[in-house]
Amino acid sequence: MVRDTLALLAHAVGERLLANAAASPVPDIPRTLKKCVSSGCYAASSCFMVLAVLFAPGSQAQPGEAADRTESPYFYMPDGDPAVDALPLKSTDVEVRIAGVIADVTVTQVYKNEGARPIEAKYVFPGSTRAAVHAMKVHLADRLIEARIREKQQAAREYEQAKSEGKTAALLEQHRPNVFQASVANIMPGDDVRVELRYTELLGPENGRYQFVFPTVVGPRYNGQQAGRAANRWAAQPFLPEGVDSPARFDIRVRLDTPISIKEIYSRSHDIELRRISGQQADIALDARARGAANNRDFILDYRLGGDAVESGVIFARGRGDKAENFFLAMVEPPKAVPASIIVPRDYIFVLDISGSMHGFPLDTAKDMLRRLIGGLRSGDTFNVLLFEGSSAFLHPQSVPATRENIDKALQLIDRHSGGGSTALIPALRRVYAQIGKEDVSRTIVVVTDGYVTVEEEAFNIVRNNLNKANLFAFGIGSSVNRHLIEGLARAGMGKPFVITGPDEAPEAAARFRRMIASPVLTGVHATFEGVETRDVVPRQLPDVLSGRPIILFGKWRDVRGAGTKRLVLEGRRADGPYRQALPLLEMVDENGERFSALRRLWARQRIAELSDQENLMGNGALRDSITALGLEHSLLTQYTSFVAVDERIRNTQSDSATTIEQPLPLPQGVGNLAVGGAYVPGSPEPQATGALLVMSMLAIVARRLSRRRRRHLTL
Repeated sequence: MVRDTLALLAHAVGERLLANAAASPVPDIPRTLKKCVSSGCYAASSCFMVLAVLFAPGSQAQPGEAADRTESPYFYMPDGDPAVDALPLKSTDVEVRIAGVIADVTVTQVYKNEGARPIEAKYVFPGSTRAAVHAMKVHLADRLIEARIREKQQAAREYEQAKSEGKTAALLEQHRPNVFQASVANIMPGDDVRVELRYTELLGPENGRYQFVFPTVVGPRYNGQQAGRAANRWAAQPFLPEGVDSPARFDIRVRLDTPISIKEIYSRSHDIELRRISGQQADIALDARARGAANNRDFILDYRLGGDAVESGVIFARGRGDKAENFFLAMVEPPKAVPASIIVPRDYIFVLDISGSMHGFPLDTAKDMLRRLIGGLRSGDTFNVLLFEGSSAFLHPQSVPATRENIDKALQLIDRHSGGGSTALIPALRRVYAQIGKEDVSRTIVVVTDGYVTVEEEAFNIVRNNLNKANLFAFGIGSSVNRHLIEGLARAGMGKPFVITGPDEAPEAAARFRRMIASPVLTGVHATFEGVETRDVVPRQLPDVLSGRPIILFGKWRDVRGAGTKRLVLEGRRADGPYRQALPLLEMVDENGERFSALRRLWARQRIAELSDQENLMGNGALRDSITALGLEHSLLTQYTSFVAVDERIRNTQSDSATTIEQPLPLPQGVGNLAVGGAYVPGSPEPQATGALLVMSMLAIVARRLSRRRRRHLTL
């Protein structure tokens, strides 16, 4: 009787789960469940134990659940309307021209409406954290529409008005310095719309290696209470399930033109085709045989020039006209590090993200890297480990000596975790700084995460407000990490960011980190100019200089009559005494004004980043007007300015019939379905999922007992 009751209960629960899983975006789930239901109570109880949490009512957001969509990413579910093209983004093509240390990038997104009704397409996509986005054009059939830079709210009003009037329009907004959203309204059936974006960025070398990164996908972001959900609705975007490639084609081509010979070119992220034009020029493209699923991870191109030394110097660009401003870029190679033996011991706190999005390759890689970092500590150092997801826990109440026993215990703790739960970064950071005492100790915090959160500004503020307690290094682990968070944390903590996209990069990253922290190359750094007047120099305060990374300065300049030799003087302190270096300033000819335009935009981008950091500390949008003015003056996309393009022809006479489509994104390579869900679940399943899990647990227990009884009976 018990056996029959158990079978009926298993079957009933199974049918309930089947109803919830029928529209599952995960391949083969409904078929798997049917096998479980038909296989009897023993197999069903095992299957349901795993699947109940995933498909209990309310555990995942469906397209019609608007409330959930404002809170977190969700799986893409076709609505079944054949008249609507649900995947309007057809391709993304990227053209990159790298001249010296400056990259000029053109991104072309092609949207096509293959349905029978007008649509509005919305697409959230990433960008470089250093990008100065300065132009947008829209190609509509034989028409070219130049976008205008506008204050953000004004641009949104112009776009909405054009949409309501039936005009084709495009809007480009910045949600984060590395997250943008393109909206294209009134794409008529059969339309091909090409949206062209242009940006400029500086490529700063490290240890003689240059790297160009083009991010291709925005990873799923945990949109927690701290982030202000209403202000981060862009984070509620659809994702394709794990293993499902984006149907949108992706291609990238790079022309590399350097002042001295190219020593080495390679990509760890993609298979590439390389054609060397000369010793100083090369063309790089994706391998034609490996373009499938190329847009689920950052495209990373590394190259070295002849000789590993950084080419130190100052680039001057003179504006045209009597009132034109002049700009400069200074790049100075730091001195070599002193021996680590004279450096005092340090205290290290390792903060490891073990949330659901870190499951699999990211967490496995993070564990490997931490083994190397913790295992490489000196005997006089001390350390502690904090693991966080929805909650957080320290290994020890206080830091402990880096003995073999303590290191082994830490590594065993880390190895026991496989990833699960949300990414509660803010409580973890607060707990770290609250644990730090007031003793005079040289301390370093190391944060390891994929960065899939929307609380960047709050995190930066916590780090800045505690700079007197520790500096901070940030490690981003994954194929498409949130570089804005990783780089911003390191900048706020006067440390350095590291991004590891594959397991084979962990040893090198750990070694670079150890070299850097063993000895800051320069402290108390300041730069002065002789023979020329400078102003608006960014950064205004130079951080400690670390090994292998040059010092970079932007600013404005003007001639000084009767001045002597023009030069830049860099001074600071090394562990073995004071340091001083002088570089001559040589103005280079800029016949077509390209260098001037690039330096002007790069300076403005750096200045905007500096003002944004300052505004985050002050709060209440205190520097909104200054940032907006810079964006409008230099035609740059910012948090307060947007690009808008409007075709003045009325093309849709029934604009209220248009359907809005959120273009789904592929999950980043190495990220599983655990990173995507409906509403955020703070560290525990929803009540429905909890109930289902309890039922399944009871089923499993009863099944095991019946099985043991049956085996004993057969034995007798």
